[in-house]
Amino acid sequence: QVQLVESGGGLVQAGGSLRLSCAASGRTFSSYAMGWFRQAPGKEREFVAYISWSGSGTSYADSVKGRFTISRDNAKNTVYLQMNSLKPEDTAIYYCAAPRRSGIVVTTALHYDYWGQGTQVTVSS
Repeated sequence: QVQLVESGGGLVQAGGSLRLSCAASGRTFSSYAMGWFRQAPGKEREFVAYISWSGSGTSYADSVKGRFTISRDNAKNTVYLQMNSLKPEDTAIYYCAAPRRSGIVVTTALHYDYWGQGTQVTVSS
């Protein structure tokens, strides 16, 4: 069993920054790849960023490239999403997620098995 808890969301002005954290608990967190997804009201959940279990491989949605950075600290059982130059269209509930095994399509939400409760990010114009 894996439990994921997001934190760090809040209200920020356009151009500002936030750092989201995802604290994980379970038997072998260090072996899990992790993804960040977001969902705005009335829209489908969309992929934001991915990081491999080792941290050596990352992937980003085109909409956040150059602005967001995903990282992990396995010693702390935590994954981060540093969000800079925030835009109103970044407003959403942000979720971290982990798959049960390797070989997934990292941009596909249905390929992830464990999800946090989400943290709200609101960007004002």
